[in-house]
Amino acid sequence: MAHLLKNLTNSIWHAFHALQHDVPGIVAKSKLKVLTANIGTLMDLYSVEKGLEHYRSTQTLTFEQYIFYLQNEVFSSLTDATPIQTCRSLEEGIDEICWLVCRKIYLDRPHPIFKDHSVYQLFRIFCLLAEMEPDIMDSTYLVTMHSDEVAQVASQLVTSLGLCWDLADFSALSAAIGTFRFPTFLAVLESKYSGGGSLDIDGVTEAIDDLYQTYVEDVIKKGYLMKKGFLLPTLRYFWFVLRPGELTYYKDSQQKESSGVIALDANCWTDAVSNGGKPDRRFILSTPEHRCIELVAEDHRGRLQWLSALQIAVQHSGEKISYQRSLANQRRSTRQASKQEKEETRLELQQERQARIAAEIQARKLEALSKEECAKVQELEDVKQKLEILLQEEKQALRDEEIVRALQARVLREEWEKREQMERLQQEQQELLELEKLKRMEFELKQQSNERQLHDAEMRLQQLESEKQSLDAELQAAREKVKRAEEAQIILESQLVTTRPPRSGERIRRTQSFIPTTKERPLVIDDRVSLQKNC
Repeated sequence: MAHLLKNLTNSIWHAFHALQHDVPGIVAKSKLKVLTANIGTLMDLYSVEKGLEHYRSTQTLTFEQYIFYLQNEVFSSLTDATPIQTCRSLEEGIDEICWLVCRKIYLDRPHPIFKDHSVYQLFRIFCLLAEMEPDIMDSTYLVTMHSDEVAQVASQLVTSLGLCWDLADFSALSAAIGTFRFPTFLAVLESKYSGGGSLDIDGVTEAIDDLYQTYVEDVIKKGYLMKKGFLLPTLRYFWFVLRPGELTYYKDSQQKESSGVIALDANCWTDAVSNGGKPDRRFILSTPEHRCIELVAEDHRGRLQWLSALQIAVQHSGEKISYQRSLANQRRSTRQASKQEKEETRLELQQERQARIAAEIQARKLEALSKEECAKVQELEDVKQKLEILLQEEKQALRDEEIVRALQARVLREEWEKREQMERLQQEQQELLELEKLKRMEFELKQQSNERQLHDAEMRLQQLESEKQSLDAELQAAREKVKRAEEAQIILESQLVTTRPPRSGERIRRTQSFIPTTKERPLVIDDRVSLQKNC
């Protein structure tokens, strides 16, 4: 059923928008499978999500592609014969599934006032009244609500809360905001038109619930009426709720279980009860099933309101599209027609402006042409006078020309002389440049020779430094060897002393002969070289 998917497109877009990750406008098939499976389960269709694997050869889908898949694989199971109540229950269930997917984005607010259930109700109202339009920035779609629809919802909420509605203030706010997406719509209602948190939250919740009943549940009117019984002709108070196609009554406004339902169709009609020409509160509702039902309103004005509401309910009893959605479509069509009319008016004004500008340009051109003709006549007279003057000047010019030719010949001769002088100077300058070039080449060769000598000296210095370091290392090794030899000699003498007792005086002399004195001179470079050779 095409109209059911059309009604659900806005809520499915919110779920699709919540599932997209990095790249806007596309969602992975693995995420869409879960959403598709839940929608299919609600419609008693199973394994419909498996078809996504073979649908197109990509791992992601755009919103258009996903809606096309739902239309052909899921919603095609519904026909025009599907009952209206079934379609409405499916619409409610799918809206709830989409809300479960995207609610985390919208419930996470810095200073919440509305309850979570109230936010869900406003979400369904937004999806019902919003329009889908292409987003020029990233080639995707946006679900936005027109400022007129926002004003209507906000004014009803403000009126229900007992506050004052300021249309001029809302117009300024709407002009500043521009586009109302659902977070913006929720923030405006919550921060500006809910009393700022000063009102009782239960009252705010009840006001939002009234909005939900009006827009989503299609409640045309509700209130207390007295109804005459069928068996006992007594009047009893009931709470009546009127929707297109049915009039339900309860024992009071808090009851959830109805006391009865009166079906309404095109064969029903209502009529007021006359009381000798005096205003009366009674009216009769005639139905094929219950014949005539007598109802009594609280006052004459209430009776007129109920009669008008019942006529609306009877007129829209057989429609598959809900009453509020049809009203929203009418308002949308009116806005589009008004917009188109304004555009046509603008085009007509623009064409008239262009025609007026063209006429003014043509008039200015004609005026300019007349002025040009007058100017040309005057110009011809001026030209005639100038020609006469020029004729006299030409004769004088011929005489002057002969004088100038003589002067030119003399200047030409002087110019040739100066040219020859310049050529000689240029030749001398060329010779000086060649000489300077030779000197520069000699200087560069000399500089390269000096650089090579400097490089050889540096290399020799580095070689000497490396030899010095090598000799220092060998000297240190020789000292270590001498030290180890002295230590070995001392150990050997100590062993000899332990085997034979020395004579007095002999031990002291031998010990002194092997212990190096501290006053020995330090080794110099020559000693290091000789020591190296000995080693």
